[in-house]
Amino acid sequence: MDIAHFLFGIFGNASALFLFLAPVITFKRIIVNKSTEKFSGIPYVMTLLNCLLSAWYGLPFVSPHNLLVSTVNGTGAVIEIIYVLIFIIFAPKKEKLKIFGLFTAVLSVFSIVVFVSLFALHGTPRKVFCGFAASIFSVIMYGSPLSIMRLVIKTKSVEFMPFFLSLFVFLCGTSWFIFGLLGRDPFIAVPNGLGSVLGAIQLILYFIYRNNKGVTKKQPPIDEESMENGQWKNPSNETI
Repeated sequence: MDIAHFLFGIFGNASALFLFLAPVITFKRIIVNKSTEKFSGIPYVMTLLNCLLSAWYGLPFVSPHNLLVSTVNGTGAVIEIIYVLIFIIFAPKKEKLKIFGLFTAVLSVFSIVVFVSLFALHGTPRKVFCGFAASIFSVIMYGSPLSIMRLVIKTKSVEFMPFFLSLFVFLCGTSWFIFGLLGRDPFIAVPNGLGSVLGAIQLILYFIYRNNKGVTKKQPPIDEESMENGQWKNPSNETI
């Protein structure tokens, strides 16, 4: 059981890393065009918060036997910070202010969780408090692609829902779901189980509309925020 737990943790780390790096193509496009176009920065900010809280939850003095959760989410936090800063630089003024405000809120929430868990809680209460916080924002992170999924159905186009991003959301969620089950940790298993299901739905949508990778001129302008998945996987709740 311990070996299987470790192996799924390693696979979860690998799939989560690919998930975190999947948006590189999108950000290359943003930098080249000097515009964030219809992409939304919200998933990146939510993924950052998920990574920070999950990395904290996985530390030995908070949650024993989950160090692999901390390693990948710590790395993911650094990557997501870079994405958020790039988005802020190239976003329109209104969007820039919104994302910067969310970024500030994320750092504030994380600071509060760290402060409370360090100075007000110990042992099991600390693990439960940090676990709930990480789980809640993991669910939010995994749920952020619902907007782009709606957009895909409306426009019948997968232009703003890259295949590999959806694939790694599925793989990442599934890996950490099994990791959580083997470790009997509901704070990891539950949110990532949801992520696995949403990733599977994204893949189904992709294969349904895979031949439509652009919005035709006859279609009305897209006025909804396009969200690139979560840019999301935490995995671990990693996952993100």
